[in-house]
Parts: sequence; C-alpha cells; structure tokens
Amino acid sequence: MATSAEKSAARLEPFVESGEAFRRLGGLESPAARERYDVVVIGGGQAGLSVGYYLRKRGLRFLILDASERVGDSWRKRWDSLRLFTPAKLDGLVGMKFPAPSNSFPTKDEMGDYLEAYAAKFELPVRTRTRVERLFQRDGGFVVKTNAGEIEAEQVVVAMANFQNHKLPSFARELRSDIVQMHSSDYRNPAQLRDGGVLIVGGGNSGAEIAKELSGAHEIWMSGGRPPGEAPIRMDSLASRLVLARLLMRVVFHRLLTVKTPMGRKVRPKVLNHATPLIRVKGKDLAALGVKRVGRVTGVADGRPLLEDGQVVDVTNVIWCTGFHPGFSWIDLPVFNERGEADHEAGVVTAAPGLYFVGLHFLYAMSSAMIHGVGRDAKRIVETIAGRARSVGAQAQLLSVAR
Repeated sequence: MATSAEKSAARLEPFVESGEAFRRLGGLESPAARERYDVVVIGGGQAGLSVGYYLRKRGLRFLILDASERVGDSWRKRWDSLRLFTPAKLDGLVGMKFPAPSNSFPTKDEMGDYLEAYAAKFELPVRTRTRVERLFQRDGGFVVKTNAGEIEAEQVVVAMANFQNHKLPSFARELRSDIVQMHSSDYRNPAQLRDGGVLIVGGGNSGAEIAKELSGAHEIWMSGGRPPGEAPIRMDSLASRLVLARLLMRVVFHRLLTVKTPMGRKVRPKVLNHATPLIRVKGKDLAALGVKRVGRVTGVADGRPLLEDGQVVDVTNVIWCTGFHPGFSWIDLPVFNERGEADHEAGVVTAAPGLYFVGLHFLYAMSSAMIHGVGRDAKRIVETIAGRARSVGAQAQLLSVAR
C-alpha cells in the first residue's frame, strides 16, 4: 500500500521539475540556448505558489524556482513537534482549503504536504533543487543565474520571507567544544542534546516553544531582554475557535494593520524591528514549567556563556534563537536601503521596474507573511505584472510598426 507521501509524489511528477534533466545538459549558458520566461518566481513556498496561481490564471509563461528537494521542504525541515499557530480554517491558500478539521492546528509535515498537493492541483511549474546564485539585469531584462545555468525573464518575483540566513553572535565559536550548540533552525528534537542544562538565547516564539518541549527533561535558562509581549488571546481556546482567531487574523492583522491605514503605518516600524509577540506559549506557562529568565548573553568566560550582569551560566547545551538575516545578498541590483533592507512600495520595487517582493514581513499588512494573508499580496502583484506586460507589449508593437 502506497503511503500518502508516495501518492503525493506520484501526483506531482508531471508538474514539478526536479531540474535533473536541466543539469544533465551541463546548464544553459549560450544565448541561443537560454530559457526565457515572462516571469520567474524565486521561491516555491506559500508565497511563490500563491503568485503562481494568479500567473496561471493570467496566462503568463512563468517558472517557479526552489532550492529544496521537494515542494514544502521549507516546512518539513523545521523541528519535529512544530504545529502552526493558526487553525486549519485559516491555513489554506487561494483555491484550495486545508484538508483538516477547521479548528485543528496542522503539523509542519502536513503543511509541507499541502503545499506539494497545491502545486500539483494547479499544475504549477516548480523546478526544485535549483538554487539562485545571482539576480541581475542585462540588455533591459532580468537574468537569474542558478546552479544549473542562466534563465532570462521580463519580470521577477522574489517570493521569500525575511528569514533566510541565521544570525549567530561572533563569540559563539568561543564556547567550549563539549557544549552542544545550535541555531533554532537546526533544532529538530531533544535527542540532539546532552544531559544537563540548556540555555536558550532569545525569548521569541521559537525559543518559547523549544523551552516548553525541553523543560521536562532539562533545567532551562532563557536569556534575553524584555519579553516581546503576548497575543491577547489563546488560539486554542473556545472563544478563539469561535470568534477571536478570525477577528484577530482576518480583521486586525489583515485589514486594520496595513500600510494604507494610520494605525498600520504607526505600528509597522515597531513590528519590523521587534520580535513577534508570543502566540501559543505565554510567559506564565514558562514560569510554571520552571524556566528561569536571565539577562542577555554578552560574551564567553572560561568557555561558558557570560550574562550582562556578570553571571556565568554552567550549561551543557546552548540553542541560539537569535533570528535571521534576510539572505538577499545574491540580488545584484541597487534595491536596498542603508539598513540593507529591500526598498519597495508594498512589494513593488521602483528602482528596478519589473522586480517585486512577496512574502516579506509586513510587506503590505501584518498578515503579509502569514499563510492566510499572502494570497492578497500575490494577487495585487500579479495584477501589476500583467499591467506592465501589456504596456511593454504595446510599446514593442508600436516600435515594430514604426520600423
């Protein structure tokens, strides 16, 4: 009997390109052999697939590139016990409901399988195992250089979140070699750790979730500044299931907190520069589990973590929940501000016409990087893409007639 994963893979085979045949050709480097598309979408997660859905409806010739082995792997590679913060009724992309009880909280593997099935259902041309190494312009168009060769496009959508490369303090390498240390992106389950205490550096959602999981078997210290605040509701409460979750996600995050409202414009800088409030695991939950709050880690003393108050923490494990860099250094275009952030207007890059972002935190609204909110941004960006394509086509036709 075939497993669900095997059935899903069989359904996807006609639609998802692995890139192997592409690589067997040795890459496409000559101008005559290069692939050309109306649009190339970089990233095959929920943002890229949402963009693909609308590009398909517009009839544009496009390709979605993703570095993973399979569609949905960005979810499958997270820690084993991870569940989404939002219920299944809010976890579906446009055109396809999430196949689970509406008030259940899907696992990360279920989310990965859902994205894979979504790509198959709408026959989205996803080329996996294709890592983008450079994006630049040549002869008035965009060139996407990948590990398998160059692809040309009239327009490009970078459909990726801000969280691509993990951050670690420079002094992390000074910890004793017998201390197990890892970034939260590398954490999978408690079996990776040694017996003894665990220092979790960073008090956001990842740190809180991991601290809860480890608290039964380890003494836990959580390091950081002031906690980032908490969501005003419990997502698994009866009131939340009936009313509050939809009110918070669909109304407050989706409609009130946007770049178009005074409230949204006021809140946006704070959201972009601070950790997301705790959603599932609250501060009092951690206190009840015996998690000890300590100050910031400022360095290393005798190979052990040193806190800002001079205390040295004697632990055998350190998990760095210290965030991520955007990871967009491969974009070789003048589209970043002095802080190194992508400079755009609700996803449209004015400094490089034809380039767009989808999936960034608070791109247009608080919900922009959330599963239930990314579809609206994708639709709006594709409408802009289609309008530009018509304009460029009309200009080309006029030039042809003039000649």
